Amino acid sequence: MLRTGLIWLLSALVVSTFAAVQVEITAKQPQGIQFSIPDQGYSMVGLHYSINKPVAGVAAGDYNVDIRTKTGNNFVYEDNSVTLKPGDKVNYWVLTIASTNGEGVQLLDQSFTYNGAATEAPTVKTTVTTKATTKQPATTLASLLQPTNQQGLGGVNTGNQVTTSHTNHGSLGSLGSLGSLGSLGSETNTGTNTGTNTNTGTQPQNTASQGGTTLVAAAVDPYNKEATCTTYPCLIFEDNFDTLDAKLWEHEITAGGGGNWEFQYYTNNRSNAYVKDGKLFIKPTLTIDRFGPDFLEHGNLNLWGANPTDTCTGNQFWGCERQGMPGQVINPIQSARLRSSRYFNFKYGRLEVEAKMPTGDWLWPAIWLLPRWNSYGIWPASGEIDIVESRGNLHYKDDKGQPAGLESMGSTLHFGPFVEANQWPKAHASTVASSGTFADSFHKYQLDWDDKSIRFTVDGTEILNVTPPQGGMWEFGDFEKTGLSKWDNPWAAGGHMAPFDQEFYIIMNVAVGGVGFFPDNFVNSPYPKPWNDHTGHAATAFWNARNSWLPTWNLDKDNGEGAAMQVNYIKVWKMGPTPP
Repeated sequence: MLRTGLIWLLSALVVSTFAAVQVEITAKQPQGIQFSIPDQGYSMVGLHYSINKPVAGVAAGDYNVDIRTKTGNNFVYEDNSVTLKPGDKVNYWVLTIASTNGEGVQLLDQSFTYNGAATEAPTVKTTVTTKATTKQPATTLASLLQPTNQQGLGGVNTGNQVTTSHTNHGSLGSLGSLGSLGSLGSETNTGTNTGTNTNTGTQPQNTASQGGTTLVAAAVDPYNKEATCTTYPCLIFEDNFDTLDAKLWEHEITAGGGGNWEFQYYTNNRSNAYVKDGKLFIKPTLTIDRFGPDFLEHGNLNLWGANPTDTCTGNQFWGCERQGMPGQVINPIQSARLRSSRYFNFKYGRLEVEAKMPTGDWLWPAIWLLPRWNSYGIWPASGEIDIVESRGNLHYKDDKGQPAGLESMGSTLHFGPFVEANQWPKAHASTVASSGTFADSFHKYQLDWDDKSIRFTVDGTEILNVTPPQGGMWEFGDFEKTGLSKWDNPWAAGGHMAPFDQEFYIIMNVAVGGVGFFPDNFVNSPYPKPWNDHTGHAATAFWNARNSWLPTWNLDKDNGEGAAMQVNYIKVWKMGPTPP
């Protein structure tokens, strides 16, 4: 499938002799940028650009958009969220598709340096030296350049060269920058627009209009305002949950959980994730409430989906389909897990979240970060940052008799060359609420992250400070001293904080049970833990004991919202310019 799709993509990108492509760039005042391409018989113009960053060949830019409608006799794209300063360099390339025969022209490796004038109009022409034979592409480049979660950038080389009148050259081999073709068609957005893009407020959208459908440009992290920062601290992200922004927050759809064989499956509906009174609620419910009492042992949970926004997001651990049978039930709990990876990722800064943890035995709420790209390898080599994790149990003690339920929360870094060498105990701390529990009221959880350390605070009190020595996280983890040095240091070529020197995205979820997070030697009362981590069929044992734990969830009171994690807001600041 992947190989076939790749061949189709390459054959669809037609190059043919065509009239000169002209591009006019206007720097708007007080801010904004406008591109205008005069129509010369085009059905569509694809624009791809970055500011002060190279865009090689047909690689994705920070902003990628298909312009399908004309303003007058020009294809116009405007983004008022961009601020150009004198000396800023706009690197871009353009693809035009002829309306007559579907043939296309690529204008590659273009650049424009802003000199401070309000309007500048560089005119560029192209000479095409190679012609292909396949006609109109059904899918254009901008639709293929959507940011994808944790996908590396592959490469393919066809040898076809497109030469412009400049001295720079590009090739279709640069299509490797498209990333995973598995993300084709990963998002559909509808609405109306005027045909240009005007961004206001905190949530920019790069759009063009086509017959009442808003085409959202594949801009890299349009919710991240870092490019506009001139003084610090600088607020680059904020969500107060007045609405549930489905574009920003992707719902994960999987029964695989987080690799701990938890008892929930994640889905997308307004029973498990919704906003109310300016707060986000992530609430677990019973699977039988949706499918009926016989489903757990006799039904088939099929999450494969078909549309871009309802397809399964995680097949690992049989995450996309499970079959129930007596003694081995389908995940008995329905819940939600939201991630920002499509439109907000960040590296270094301060993240603050105000949240209220859920009440209910065996509930496992978490607000955490995963890497946008697995730059150093698969988990945990590329890191994980757990801002807050808690357990919803009312009466729960650890093996030393200390509180480990509602009164307690923890923060953790996961890091290591492989799962077997995860040194998270060296970067973990927990604390007990000064009064009451973390489910009684809202508390502020804060992450401070820079190129020297990672610090966690709760209600203004620091609970964990990870400051690696000169040897970075490899030395901090004592891999040489603990006999784990038989593996190579995956961060040897990284920065001082590697693997925590890359972009990460936000995740919020409420899991239930599973293997590991509720250790067998911890003590729950007034009844013991219903399952054992080592005997198998843990979900069945958990479900069979529902008369013990279900009353603690109080699903019949206040719409069951006591069992929900509630998030009042999330804010992210840049505390200074990102170090080189």
